Amino acid sequence: MNDTTKATLAKVPALTLGFWIVKILATTLGETAGDALTMSWFGETTDQPLFEAGHWGYLYGTLILAVPLVLLVFTQIKAMRFNVWLYWATIIASTTAGTTLADFCTRFLGEGTAESYLLGSIILLGCVLASLALWKRVMGSIAVESVHEPKAETFYWMTITFSQTLGTALGDWTADTTWGGEPIGFTTGAILFGALLLVVALLYFKTTISRAVLFWAAFILTRPLGATVGDLLDKPIAKGGLDFSRPLASIALLAAIGACLIAWPQRAARAGNGH
Repeated sequence: MNDTTKATLAKVPALTLGFWIVKILATTLGETAGDALTMSWFGETTDQPLFEAGHWGYLYGTLILAVPLVLLVFTQIKAMRFNVWLYWATIIASTTAGTTLADFCTRFLGEGTAESYLLGSIILLGCVLASLALWKRVMGSIAVESVHEPKAETFYWMTITFSQTLGTALGDWTADTTWGGEPIGFTTGAILFGALLLVVALLYFKTTISRAVLFWAAFILTRPLGATVGDLLDKPIAKGGLDFSRPLASIALLAAIGACLIAWPQRAARAGNGH
């Protein structure tokens, strides 16, 4: 690949159907893997105050997962061109760390109640919007096609990490919100976020709304979708889940991601300003 060709390519994948399928699988994996670390391995329990025994697992998990996330983001930014395996490893690291961080923050705000999930979601949404606004102000574009140099990549990964954390809190708030005297639950929550994604897709094909805005709307919505599906898989039956083994579910999702990346090879997006 010559310098001219490299200059026309972004450091992120083109937005294909395969991209969105892998993104949803990756966000679901982030939920099950994050829960495996903080709940299964550190023995989290929900009937203890935040800083007693089990709840420390959320903080420990976040600190542990922050290390590979920082290293992968640094490697991704330093890479000369798009590498599909490096990119998705970084996405998985961000969504897993986002899961444990969101769980820690919502427990800190109110012991994991619906109100704390809502407050955490509002704060994190503010962080996402602030990151996008600053990115737009500094770089002039928030389109993925503009992600082909270090400064834009830094904003990209900062925004992604905020959105991954937001998605966990938003998914938990939705599932725990009472409707008709009963919590909405994981299944209904997943259907709701899936429907919202379809609305964004229709807006993409039927309107002239900014493609960059619609991309970030869809990107953010895939995270609570993955969070609710992940919770549906690994939460106890008494809480509305299927009680699958978290480590086994994570391994199965990781294998599915690998199979998708092999079956549908992804290419780098064409560089540009986007709109």
